[in-house]
Amino acid sequence: MIAWLDANGVSLRYASRGQGRQTLVLLHEMGGCLESWDAVVGELSPHVRTLAYDARGAGSSEKPVGALKIEHLTGDLKGLLDALSERAPVILAGCAVGAAVAMRFAVQFPERVAGLFLLAPATGVTAEQRPAILDLAARIEAEGMRARIEERFDLSYPHEFFLGRTDRQQVRARLLSHDPAAYARAYRMLCDLDLSGDLARINVPTRVIAGARDKTRPAAVVERVAAVIPNARYEVIDSGHAMHILSPTLVAARILDFLREEFSTKGPG
Repeated sequence: MIAWLDANGVSLRYASRGQGRQTLVLLHEMGGCLESWDAVVGELSPHVRTLAYDARGAGSSEKPVGALKIEHLTGDLKGLLDALSERAPVILAGCAVGAAVAMRFAVQFPERVAGLFLLAPATGVTAEQRPAILDLAARIEAEGMRARIEERFDLSYPHEFFLGRTDRQQVRARLLSHDPAAYARAYRMLCDLDLSGDLARINVPTRVIAGARDKTRPAAVVERVAAVIPNARYEVIDSGHAMHILSPTLVAARILDFLREEFSTKGPG
């Protein structure tokens, strides 16, 4: 079921599928949408209830004006859970910036989180990376999403985002459909992000996954993040950055393993 509701002052599009005692909330990558998780959800639905949604500024959710902060995104998640009467602790699965939202939420609202499943988690950018990212954000805002396509993608080149894909034109079209101003705001939020003080405060079962062919956030970087989270289990899989899109079967299997090992069942239900 896909629907919309108002949460934390914004309209959010969401989809709930499957069933179970607990809920697995799926947080998409920057520039993604709830459909980013569709192939994973297809394999999870027989085992667990999932809740996916478009973050503010993405997909068909509202795109407010003004600066974006991670607290807006964690507030949206809390508002969504409250509006849906999800009072029991949920399990959060996120990729990249989605994983950053999951980690900050777990620190802000520890009573609302039962576990974390993190794919290539973002924690901030280095001082060396910041100028280039801010420049790209400005170009996207001024020139549109084609500035990002030209910067990052060549359909004839085996870029990590296209690993194993035959629908390259569709992927390109989906990227071009994003709102440039919202995308630029997300990049600026990433530049201001610093989760270095959050990691050691995470106190729930956590699985951290890196992609062996991830050039955006290499495995060595992800491993350092996992090392700071108490009792986190770290694993590398043969994939690129957006693992839930590139390798959904691998990701679904790892999620089910995580649920089985930490919650003693095929899924939390």
